[in-house]
Amino acid sequence: MSGRGRVGRRGRGDESGHGARWRRRRPLRTRLALAATAAVACVALGVCAAAFLVVRGALYRQLELSLTQSARLAAQRNPDSGPGTLAGECRFRAAPACAEVVPADPGRDPKAPYLLPVDPAAREVAAGTRAPYYTAIVHAGHPARMLTTDYGKGRALQVALRADTVEDGIEQAAWWLALTAAAGVLLATLLGYWVARTGLAPVTRLTATAERIAATRDPRHRIELPPPGRGREDEVTRLAGSFNTMLGELEQSVTAQRRLVADASHELRTPLTALRTNAELLARGDRLTAEQRERASLALGRQLREVTGLVNDLIELARDEEPQLLVEQVRLAPLVEYCVGAARAHWPGVAFRVRGPSPEEAVVVAGVPARLSRLLGNLLDNAAKFSPAGAEVEVGLMVRGDGGAEVTVRDHGPGIAEGDLPYVFDRFYRAGAARALPGSGLGLAMARQIARAHEAELTAEAAPGGGALFRLTFAVRG
Repeated sequence: MSGRGRVGRRGRGDESGHGARWRRRRPLRTRLALAATAAVACVALGVCAAAFLVVRGALYRQLELSLTQSARLAAQRNPDSGPGTLAGECRFRAAPACAEVVPADPGRDPKAPYLLPVDPAAREVAAGTRAPYYTAIVHAGHPARMLTTDYGKGRALQVALRADTVEDGIEQAAWWLALTAAAGVLLATLLGYWVARTGLAPVTRLTATAERIAATRDPRHRIELPPPGRGREDEVTRLAGSFNTMLGELEQSVTAQRRLVADASHELRTPLTALRTNAELLARGDRLTAEQRERASLALGRQLREVTGLVNDLIELARDEEPQLLVEQVRLAPLVEYCVGAARAHWPGVAFRVRGPSPEEAVVVAGVPARLSRLLGNLLDNAAKFSPAGAEVEVGLMVRGDGGAEVTVRDHGPGIAEGDLPYVFDRFYRAGAARALPGSGLGLAMARQIARAHEAELTAEAAPGGGALFRLTFAVRG
């Protein structure tokens, strides 16, 4: 017995589990349509049921009112009638009401049988111990309604009317209301499907777009949105708009990633080819003179340093965020002096001049010192690379009127052409004048990335009188 009980319980659990899984697998549109249909259908059925009860009650009240009037007329016409039948037999639908008098004492009953059924409650009404009441009876094979009321002097008056008309009216009302309810349920189903399809159309398009992107790995797809300004900015539309914005950001990220890979492979191809050539040349060192081997070794070392620097720059550039735990309050004046000293050691043929605030003005920003040093070092290296012999690089540090800080780096080289200004911070971009100079084209891109990570703005412009001017602006920290 216990084993069978466990099997039965497991079966019921499996059935409920299957039902739950089936409900979870149903599409959202189907569930929404079913919910809307159920809600409208319940309202329709409730209204029809209430209407049926109202119609039924009204018809019976009308019949009971007719019985009350018939009883009053019978009492007026026969005030002193003894027990027995007063009038009618209620055999026909249009026949007048039939009436009879019933005494409280059964011993006073007439010898002839009563026309209408007499029960003990009628005797109680005749004795005055019970209030008048209505009864549904069957008379001569037809439904009827009977009123039993007090007739005075220990008597009760029973009046009955055929109820066929009322029953037919109730049945007809029930059929019409049932048809109305069925039509309401059908209309609710259609409306529920339409509401689900219309309301979830943006979600359907969003799902289709997401599935298409997952299948094709192409983030250029977008969800079609209604024209703006037509009052259709609901939550689903805003969700679709946010999804389109996310797709745009994803497309830009993927495009930038592909461009970075393509540019990196292009930039690495030349030094790697040179490295392989020099390595193969050194592998045949017995055929080379000592001077040739030394030249090949120097070239190989220089190319290795270039490749190493390019790879390091790519790794730094691929970092898309700053380590927040390392952020601290950085004094800009000592940092600028340190970076300028390092630049002087790396570029001994270039003069660097620093213009800063007075010692009592402390210029402090929140940031990562190592990353800010890399930013300023890249700007200084770029300026030194384009500075002609005998020219100097001017570095300025100042406090702005709104409380922010600004660092400027200016060189006196050929400057930046108007057509190159929009692209100077792009990865691997090198102007025509810079193609013959050393570098990978990643320094300024890395500088802007570090600036943005510190909520600073880095811009480039043509300096008055020639040369290029880079301006690093730190916003006011709240």
